[in-house]
This record gives sequence, C-alpha cells and structure tokens, in this order.
Amino acid sequence: MRGASFRMLLHHKCRSAVAAPYSRAPAVLRLAVPDEAVAWSAPWAGYAPRDYTDPCVEGRPWADADLGAEGFRPAWNALDGVVDRRSHEGEYAVGAGGRPLNPRGRTGLAGRGVLGRWGPNHAADPIVTRWRGDGAARVLQFVAIRRRDSGEWALPGGMVDPGEAVSATLRREFLEEAVNVLRDPARERLVGDFFAGGGDVVYRGYVDDPRNTDNAWMETVASHFHDERGDAVGALPLEAGDDAVGVRWTDLSAGLELYASHSLFLKAVADKMGVAL
Repeated sequence: MRGASFRMLLHHKCRSAVAAPYSRAPAVLRLAVPDEAVAWSAPWAGYAPRDYTDPCVEGRPWADADLGAEGFRPAWNALDGVVDRRSHEGEYAVGAGGRPLNPRGRTGLAGRGVLGRWGPNHAADPIVTRWRGDGAARVLQFVAIRRRDSGEWALPGGMVDPGEAVSATLRREFLEEAVNVLRDPARERLVGDFFAGGGDVVYRGYVDDPRNTDNAWMETVASHFHDERGDAVGALPLEAGDDAVGVRWTDLSAGLELYASHSLFLKAVADKMGVAL
C-alpha cells in the first residue's frame, strides 16, 4: 500500500523546526528546517547543513564507501550489482557532488549519518498479530520489541541484505529479535511455516526515521502476518534477541508511541482487521 495518507506526510522524526541533535550523535546538530522549507523545490540559497557520516559506518563491509573514493561508482535508481539503489518512492534526484537527495526533502543534515548506504537503505518489518479475549471484547495484539539503540518500542525488523528477498528478511528478523532462534533452533520450523504464506503488504515506501539525512534514508516493506486461532506463533514463547532488549505482545490501541513510522503501519493493520482506534 502506498496511499496518499502516507505519501503526503512531511517527515518529522528526522528534522525539526529548531536546531536539534542527531539521534545517534547528540553533539551533531541538525539545521532547523521549517515545514515550508522541507521541499527541495522551496528556495533556500543559504541552506548549508552540517555534513556528517558517523565513524561507525566508515570502512565497514556492509556500508558504502565515501563518494569520490577510488573505484566507487554507484548506479543511482538502479539495481547496482546486488545492492538495490532503487526507491519505493519512485526515481529520486541526484544533487551536487553526485549525492542522492532524500525524496521527502531537507532534513537539516547532510552525509550518511549512521546509515550504511547513500540513498535508500532498505528494511523489512514483520507485523505479527493475534487476538486476546473472545467475542466482542477481543483485542488485537501485535509483537513489539524494545530496541537496543534507542530504548523505544518498535516492530521487529531490520535491513535487507544485498541480494536477499524481502520475504527472507521478514522471517529472519522475527526469528532473531522476537523468539531468539539462536537460543532455541527448533523454533525456526514453526516460524518458517507461519511465514510461508508471505503475509499481506500494508506499506511499502519511505520511513520517517530519526537516522535519515539529506543523502541517506530508510525505506521499508511492512507485511502483516495474523495468527487467527493463536495456536501457532501466537502460542510461542517470546524472547528478545539480537538487537532487541525486550519483547512482548502489545494491545493495539490509539495513541501508541513507537519508533519511526511504525504507528502508521499498525493503523493500516487495524483498518484491514476492522479494529477501531
């Protein structure tokens, strides 16, 4: 789903109308970007945000090199070998210095921040649900994890590896973060069977992620998997693993504060399941 309700949203978690620290480097300040100046088409002759790429990504095997580095010639808006540099949002512009431009506009910070790729960084988020209670009193629950990096509650998800199918990422991330398959490999078969149906894509596109910059941004495919009877994954003990420090079944209700755009994805699930929020 790529509805207008998603596509028309201005990003907020990756920019601010006042100078604000970058989420992973408090000493690095984003330039203030008011709503009316977000679009690249809005004139701003003096726009000169700080250029920042965190040392945590420099030289890492899963990350791009600096633009201009010898031998690094990325193919924007294309499948670049096994690295997918295409955007779910459509073709993005490439600005000065050959830098890709965030399709949702200015963020107040240039460079890659803590993201590995210039341009789109692709992720996948599985939304796993079950019912709590019976009849008219039943409540839809979803699996939420507490992120190790920010401490926020979120959907269990992660980056799509180069050449990896999104379906494989959805299954892998749920196994690693929500049921800690490394502790109990027997859980892999049960989860694999549950995910075999492929799920229903409820969102595909840009994510309002606090890590985003002018030149690197998160995109995701969020897919819904529902355990109607609660006797499959719904009955499996949850155990946090990998990048998660907590995991739980959470009632889906109005006003949930979750990481990045995850609350919007869950609103799409609620609409699909006929749950009023």
